[in-house]
Amino acid sequence: MTNPDELTANRVLEFYVAEKKAIQESQFGSELQWQVGLSSASFTEQELLREAAWVVLSAGFKESILRKAFSYISLCFCDWESARLIVENATQCQSTALEAFNNRAKIGAIVEIARIVNELGFEDITECILVDPVGTLQQLPYIGPITAYHLAKNLGFLYAKPDRHLTRLAAFFGFADAHRLCQVISENTSDPLNLVDLVLWRSAEQGRVPWGKAVPQSGVRPTFNC
Repeated sequence: MTNPDELTANRVLEFYVAEKKAIQESQFGSELQWQVGLSSASFTEQELLREAAWVVLSAGFKESILRKAFSYISLCFCDWESARLIVENATQCQSTALEAFNNRAKIGAIVEIARIVNELGFEDITECILVDPVGTLQQLPYIGPITAYHLAKNLGFLYAKPDRHLTRLAAFFGFADAHRLCQVISENTSDPLNLVDLVLWRSAEQGRVPWGKAVPQSGVRPTFNC
């Protein structure tokens, strides 16, 4: 679907507004404030290292479990103070982080990202990211075609990440993809695209989905008049 009919758009907006209100009133309300406060033009080296590490570790991993361990992991990596500091203490950073998150490939990828930032220089890599956010970030270790959107969004860029939650929601409501779903909501609410993404993702992650507890069978989609 490229241009949703009025009924479909109303259903999507009704769902979004209700879920946004529920999240604002929940323990996750501060997440929405955090997302709105981000600016792609002003992320710091510390934020780049921290958010890259979060995206690397969270890929294929339950967010609620990672969140409990991430403060400790951050301390292991010098609280993301600088890429240089992480590189200088790489062995100790890795060994202590592995005590909380036993995945050598992912922990090693975090160190390698720090090496890249340190070698290229934060200002130079930032310039590349600002020109081509997704294309540049996708060149980092363990950052792929979907997680590059996740990282870009977490740095303040106006993207929706096409993960399984948003892709399923887009299909349910009859949209071609997650970006178009979020775009329609953004255009009708004035909420930035990355905030829309976060609301829909958190809603799905908490199991509040429009089709109820049962997930639609593959290939079975509602039919809308377009």
